[in-house]
Formats: sequence, structure tokens, C-alpha cells
Amino acid sequence: MSNQTQTQIVELISRSQKVLVLPSSPPDGDSIGSAISFYMALKKLGKDVTVICSDAVPEVLQFLPNTKIVDNKAVTTSDFIITLDCENVKVESIKSAIENNKVNIIITPKNGQFHKNNVSFGSSKSDYDLVIVVDTAELNQLGNIYQENPHLFSEVPVINIDHHVSNTHFGKINYVDIMASSATELILPILEELSKKTRTDLIDEDIATLLLTGIITDTGSFQNANTTPRSFSKAAELIAYGARQQEIIQHIYKTKQLSQLKLWGRVLSKIETDDAHRIVWSVVSQQDFRDTESSEEQTGDVIDELMTNAPGAEVVLLIREKEDGTVAVSVRTTSSKVDGSKIAEHFGGGGHTQAAGFRIKDMDLKSAEYTIIKYVKNFQAERLGLNEDGTEKPLVNVGSHEPMINVEELLKRAKDAQNATSLMPTPTIEHVSHDDSENKKSEEDQEAEDTHEQFHTIKSDEAPQDLEPGVSYRFED
Repeated sequence: MSNQTQTQIVELISRSQKVLVLPSSPPDGDSIGSAISFYMALKKLGKDVTVICSDAVPEVLQFLPNTKIVDNKAVTTSDFIITLDCENVKVESIKSAIENNKVNIIITPKNGQFHKNNVSFGSSKSDYDLVIVVDTAELNQLGNIYQENPHLFSEVPVINIDHHVSNTHFGKINYVDIMASSATELILPILEELSKKTRTDLIDEDIATLLLTGIITDTGSFQNANTTPRSFSKAAELIAYGARQQEIIQHIYKTKQLSQLKLWGRVLSKIETDDAHRIVWSVVSQQDFRDTESSEEQTGDVIDELMTNAPGAEVVLLIREKEDGTVAVSVRTTSSKVDGSKIAEHFGGGGHTQAAGFRIKDMDLKSAEYTIIKYVKNFQAERLGLNEDGTEKPLVNVGSHEPMINVEELLKRAKDAQNATSLMPTPTIEHVSHDDSENKKSEEDQEAEDTHEQFHTIKSDEAPQDLEPGVSYRFED
């Protein structure tokens, strides 16, 4: 991030008092770590901070500090206000009635009469003066928070902090770095500069743990392709601040409930493959969750298990049915040459090249699976040069072209010329002295002119089959 952008963010946060922080939905280690770290840091500065997420914090992340402050209530109510100027005319009574989907407000004056110019309209002010959106590529990924409060994002300044290549730059200030491994990696320098500006030690052990959780979960404990030297550098810096790295590893990677293991077994047993298109996928239904006594949030690491068990695949998908009927899809690719974000964007989602996701509404699980896999097959077929049935397309026949030189014709003409030349008499060369050369030449020229009519002219491409003896022939090109 440029110093100018970082300074703008710090200045805007410093001027704001009521701050709303919004993580993506469903939340993960990066989005929750980002949101709560902002909450705790800004609280130290005496600001009124609220964190709201459409979905609950996953159980696996509830060991983190202050997860209970994350709410899922409505952000704000935008009241429509009708104002009546009563300076000259007093009000006797006010009544209202709803008829035919219309609200009628009946105001009876004590004296005189009200006119249209006595009435004005407005709306209530927002409860917040700044919105910080973290780890979110587009506003729809905020779920109900955005769908029920779209006005908020035009009325209040928005800081957009993200690392997804598909980010739509929806903020007033957009801090989007696609080379970062996580959003928390980007938030660390912001909090450090904010600490300098306010002369307050904002980053303590809890905030460092929250930020490190984002880096660890988004890099798969530093195993994913998005891990960079900067990831290690920021992680080391956070550990120096007191981040509890072993606590993170223990809760996220070493603690598995029996129900989660059962769910993993169910998902792995339902793996589908398409070798020709190099696709592997599995589907999780609500019935699967009930049978294994597990929850939707426990599918978090299943996609990694699918990738482990499908080394030959290029595209790996986990298609899961949510309780509200929505179909949520996680997309992973095993090569940077295969852009999973393009698949997600086709269905209105987004993400990184090798890690993306999307949701499908108003479609049952079976239909959604068919639609998704059909598109991914076409996507791969175009990449791999396959027919619809998965077979390889034949090499393109570029067709024959006429040669620039007709070799056969050239050889024929050369042979004919050679045959004709072999029948010509061998010329006799006479030695002429220098003194007599002019006279001799003149005599020869005259002789040639006298006998010109005795020559038979033959084109070089019309060499005769037989030559008559005693007849002179002239060969011309």
C-alpha cells in the first residue's frame, strides 16, 4: 500500500467516532481476525465501534478474543421524516390511515389552513460516520447486512481493505493488495501507523493473535501458494508482539470433533471425478449434516482434504447446501494457470486465482450441481482443447497451399532445353588477328543478314522431337 493511502485511512479513522466494521459472510479466520482487531484497537482510542456479520462466528474460531461482540442485528433504521411548519397555523389533531398501500396523514388545523409549501421531507441520519469493510471482494458478500441497508454505503464513507483479485473497489478509500496473503497482513501496518499518530500502544497480545490467525488460516499454515516472504515477515513481527501461534495451531488444525470427522468421511466418500476435464468435486446436503450431527461451519477444511486426495485435478469444488436453501460453493485450483476466480465470477462470486467462492439462490442442490459442473467442464474444455464429450480435438488442418515455385514444370523445361541444345552443331572458333577484326566482323554480320531467312526460329519451351538435317535452327527464350 502506498504511504498516501495508508495516511488517508489513518486520518479518516482518527476523525471518526462511530465506526461500523463489517467482515465478509460467512466469516473465516481472516475476516474475523481483521474485524475484531479493528474493534479492539479503536476501542482503546475511545471510539464507539460495532462489528456486525450476517453469519455467526464459526465454533472453531470462538477461542479468539472478543468473538462475542460480533452481532448479526440490522445495521440501522433509515426513517423517512415528514416535517410540517406550524409557525403560523397550529395543529388541532393528527390522524393516519393506510388504504390501498398508501399512508394518509390527516392533520386538522386549529385555525387557518396548511399549504404544500409548509411540508418538507427528509430522513434520519445514519448511526455511523465511518464503515470499514474487511476481507470482502464485493458488497454482496456481506449478505443481509448489505441487502437490507444499501443506502448506508452511499451515505457514509467506506474504507475497503481486501486482498482478492476480484475486488470491485466499492469504497471511498480502497486498500486492495492482491499480493497480500490475507487482509490481516494489510491491517498490521495501519494499526502501527495509527499507534504512532495517537501515541498509543494499540497492538497487544490479543490483537496480534487475531492478526496472526488471519495469516495462518489464509495461507493454510504457510502451505498455500499465496504464501510470500512478506507473509513470514509479518507473522514473525506479530509473534514478536506476543501472538499466541501455538494456540492458533492447536484450535484450528489439531482439534477435530467427532462430528467433523464423520462429515469429512461422508464428503470424501461422495467424491466425483472427471479425468478428462481434470475436475474433482463433492456435494454436501443438509441431510449429510443431520446424519453426521455436524454443522455447515465444519466444512471449512474439507476442501483442503479434497485437494489432498485428488493430486491429478486442476479444479476442485465443494458444493454444499445451506440451511436456507442457498447453495454455497468453494473453488480451488491446483495451478496458477487455472483461474478459479473466473469460475466464481460467472456465478456472481469472486476470490483469488486459486481460491474463490460463490453462492446460488433459487435452485435446488441437484440442479445447482448440474449447472455448476456443466459450466466448469466447458471452462476446462476450452482451456484443454477438448470436445464436449471430453475427447481431444484433432489437430487443425491448415490446408495445402500452391508452392511458390513449380518444381516439376521447371525441371521439364530444363530437360527440354537440354535435349534441344544437344542437337545443335558444335561451333568452330576461328582465331582472328587484331588488325583484321573489324573487316572480319563486318563480313560475318553481312553473312548473317544474308542467311537470316534460312533460320527456323524455335522457342525454348517448344523443343522439337526431330530436327531435319541441313536446316539451320535459331533457339530463342
